[in-house]
Amino acid sequence: MAGGLGTRYKGLKQVDGITPNGETVLEFSIYDALMAGFTKIVVVINSHLPKSYLIRLEKIAVKKQFELHLVEQSIEKFIPKEFAHLLQDRQKPWGTAHAILCAKECIHEPFVVINADDYYGKQAFVNMAACIDNGQIQHQQFAMVAFPVSATLSENGAVSRGICTLNEDGSLQKVIERTKITREEKDIVFIENGKKEIIESDTLVSMNFWGFHPAIFENLEKAFYAFLESVPDPTSELYIPTEVQQMIDSKSAKVSVLDTTDCWHGITYPEDKVQLVDFISECVTNKLYPSELWK
Repeated sequence: MAGGLGTRYKGLKQVDGITPNGETVLEFSIYDALMAGFTKIVVVINSHLPKSYLIRLEKIAVKKQFELHLVEQSIEKFIPKEFAHLLQDRQKPWGTAHAILCAKECIHEPFVVINADDYYGKQAFVNMAACIDNGQIQHQQFAMVAFPVSATLSENGAVSRGICTLNEDGSLQKVIERTKITREEKDIVFIENGKKEIIESDTLVSMNFWGFHPAIFENLEKAFYAFLESVPDPTSELYIPTEVQQMIDSKSAKVSVLDTTDCWHGITYPEDKVQLVDFISECVTNKLYPSELWK
């Protein structure tokens, strides 16, 4: 998913290079996915992304011989005529659930969803690839890779995370989106309705690394239609964790939770980029990545 507008980052972080060669976070995820055995990449984009970067991705796809689809998440997509009036004051995308829906025509097999501006590490892709290859992604069986909340914070401000609760069998019981999570001295807290609640550092959170079956598109279409019927305000969005939770509650889906020991890194604020650049540089030094990804 690369269709966000980067409001807090104050720029299009999807195309902001983090290496001397101009490689982006998305390119590192593509590289890790290819190494794990994936052969098809669908990038959900917005109209603000420079054409030069899209051409760059197309050249990489030709060179590395993988199937690439570029799909635009426009605010008009999947909007029935009876809801056209909701577009008048709409300036931002409809959210991550709508982003997945926009890729419906390109996807006919089990697939992985990630954020373009998050670095997940190699193991997340390896684990999810094994999950798909073993037939563990089916009509009513999905998966997600979870990270400990302590490994996903920003030193530069509050972050949004989907806090997970697991069943005894390790499957996902509940995922609740918390929009203001931050570290206060030795504690990690989230703020909701003006109240603070402490979160244990090893609490698992969703970072939007999901494994889905294409059957989910039918659910998302129904959910998006219901969302539009509720007459949302111009800034409301439809989130993946919210829709997955509804499917779990209605027993129409079960979600396996995969873990990883790799570090997660993301760019929420401009200051986060420095830490990510240093991390990737260290990975290159330690031979985890070549000095030029696509040479």
